[in-house]
Amino acid sequence: MAAYWIARSRINDPVEYKKYTDLVPGILKQYGGKVLARGGRYQIMEGPEDFHRFIVIEFPSLEQGVKCFESPEYVAAAAFRRGGAGVVENVIVEGGEATPI
Repeated sequence: MAAYWIARSRINDPVEYKKYTDLVPGILKQYGGKVLARGGRYQIMEGPEDFHRFIVIEFPSLEQGVKCFESPEYVAAAAFRRGGAGVVENVIVEGGEATPI
């Protein structure tokens, strides 16, 4: 079952953050990730406006998405943003039948 890596981010240092974003597409591809949305137009409908960049990546399974996130390649790339270049909230959620909200 497909899973979706959903990230919300705020970029504090664009130059340092770009070192991270330059590496990520190749890493995602290695693990079957497909970017569905990345940094496009958005409208916050409700909640805090803490984040200003939104990313959705599809993986073949939850396990494959977690494997990518925990991979040595991704951990090394994420070190560029984790050093203060940005603040990111990541979640990987399995798709499936929708349940009532």
